[in-house]
Amino acid sequence: MNKKEVQGIYKEKLKLIKKYNKYYYDISKPIVSDSEYDKLKNNILLLEKKYDFLKSNNSPSRIVGHKPSKNFKKDLHRVPMLSLANAFTEKDLLNFEKKILNFLSENDKFVLTYSAEPKIDGISASLTYKNGNFERGLSRGDGREGEDITANLETIKDIPKKILNRDFPKNIDIRGEVFIKNSDFENLKEKFANPRNAASGSLRQKNSEDTKKIPLNFIAYTYGFEQNLMQKKQSDFLKKLNEWGFKTNPFNKTISGIKNLILNYNEVEQQRANLDFDIDGIVYKINDFELQKRLGYVANAPRWAVAHKFSSNKAISKILDIDIQIGRTGALTPVAKIKPINIGGVLVSNATLHNEDEINRKDIRIGDIVTVERAGDVIPHILSVDFNKRPKKSTKFFFPNKCPSCGSKTIKEFNKVTKKNDAVRRCSSEGYYCDKITIEKLKHFVSKEAFNIDGLGKKIIEEFWKLKLLKFPQDIFKLDYKKIEKLEGWGKLSVENLKYSVNQKKNISLERFIFALGIRHIGLENAKLLSKYFKSFEEFENLSKTKNYDDLLNIDGIGVTQITSIKSFFANTINLKVLDELSKILLINNFVATQKNGLLKNKSFLVTGKLNGISRAEVKSLIEENSGVTVTTVSNKLNYLITGDKPTKRKVEKAKELNIKLINQDDFLKMLNKTR
Repeated sequence: MNKKEVQGIYKEKLKLIKKYNKYYYDISKPIVSDSEYDKLKNNILLLEKKYDFLKSNNSPSRIVGHKPSKNFKKDLHRVPMLSLANAFTEKDLLNFEKKILNFLSENDKFVLTYSAEPKIDGISASLTYKNGNFERGLSRGDGREGEDITANLETIKDIPKKILNRDFPKNIDIRGEVFIKNSDFENLKEKFANPRNAASGSLRQKNSEDTKKIPLNFIAYTYGFEQNLMQKKQSDFLKKLNEWGFKTNPFNKTISGIKNLILNYNEVEQQRANLDFDIDGIVYKINDFELQKRLGYVANAPRWAVAHKFSSNKAISKILDIDIQIGRTGALTPVAKIKPINIGGVLVSNATLHNEDEINRKDIRIGDIVTVERAGDVIPHILSVDFNKRPKKSTKFFFPNKCPSCGSKTIKEFNKVTKKNDAVRRCSSEGYYCDKITIEKLKHFVSKEAFNIDGLGKKIIEEFWKLKLLKFPQDIFKLDYKKIEKLEGWGKLSVENLKYSVNQKKNISLERFIFALGIRHIGLENAKLLSKYFKSFEEFENLSKTKNYDDLLNIDGIGVTQITSIKSFFANTINLKVLDELSKILLINNFVATQKNGLLKNKSFLVTGKLNGISRAEVKSLIEENSGVTVTTVSNKLNYLITGDKPTKRKVEKAKELNIKLINQDDFLKMLNKTR
């Protein structure tokens, strides 16, 4: 095919996917199956990869997710609707329980009771009740802000409009899942791809009278905001939901012990095909609300709950090639290019091979017939090789000893903690010497948690790199917009939007700037710790001159691994030049401490020895919640040394020398108006 023919085919495919998007997102009536949609999308991406001249702002490679619906106004959830961590194996569940026991400072004899609730594959909704009246209903949205779909939710018979029970809280958000029964979906399958899409599309109708015609159901399972909730356990709360007029999952159970969770999991999975609604796993929640409060949250998920997903989907395919991808930290990741197969409605053409050791252990080769597994949202991977079908002329795959991008030696670093070489092989080049590493660093630099520059996604970074429009991070703020305007797929308006987005991000916080640099082992949380320590960009940059790296050990959460990475970063002249250039362009704001007035404000603590019934992690959490700080060493900056059983003698003696107050566990809890 000539260039004109290829462009014609490409434009037709873009036109088709635009139509599919309109029906799926705006009209909420998908006209193709998920697998057909994914096949079209993959064809477009393959065309773009094969022909460099194919570019469009309407390409799925440039459009991430979808625009929020304009049909409904937005509103904030009073308590965020967080996601859940996933578990797939018994080992995952054992680790989950072990982490809980460690946090609570309990041994394995401490019995944890779980509320095991089958997870319905529907649309989450949060219902606000005041004085027993249903006042507002929000979709999950992004977890913090949802669409106001009150009128449509009012059409669902399962949702009580007024609750007269005296023990019903005066102000509460009841949360649950909106879904369509499989039997009811039989009459709707010509309009929707699956029951979940049918529920989603129905809830997003402009006219609630249209929603009323759809047989939607609602099952309640938890609460968000609440005032004066009397129940102490999840199981009691679920019973109360029934008394208040809500429906709950009939397969909910209260279970203790991981072995019993597995037995129940297997039983439910066997019944799964016979149920009249779709479930994709079982959610386990610590049954005791008081323990839930103690455990709290990690990032965007609760410590006290996990979703145990059902068996993953598998399929057979052939390995066409093994590609070595290079990340921003130099890690070489092998990816199997497989003959495209449909797994669970998704067209899969790539499968991760993890690392060199994994390839050797499973003896994976190009040309092999393999079983590919896609577990939940986990990246597809090779489960096993069918050695009986291996070609006779098959040859072993050898991992490259030189970087495929820059030719530098690839190494496996020695881990001082495990006393072993890392499983991951890395490019040994530093700074911006390796092109592949540089491209990934630039992608990271503009990513959501870093500079978050709208209109400058991964694909565009690659495009600008090929056109030599940028090489280093500072080049992002010196783009040749006149040249960009002449590129295919770009126009005056899109260029003006990009220019505006870039200029808007010249003002940035110190923590996001440090994170954006892509220093190995320095994630956003570590970047926050460093920004709090250095206070200003000047002090951070000055580390290259003072070389006071050992002082960083005083930062709780920063260890030898992170310090080694920081030292390596500042030892590179290109990195220093990048810092200098960026400082001339950007306004990097100094760290500003959050104003809090907790009980422990302006007080610092250090724990030594074993505490009774409370872990150090929980103590640290309590201190930070109450505006205090924790340190890692005994110094003049320490106010209180909390001593437990068998404290470190050296720490106690040094504290006495410095006149630092020694307190025990009870003294600490009294400071928080708590008792054991």
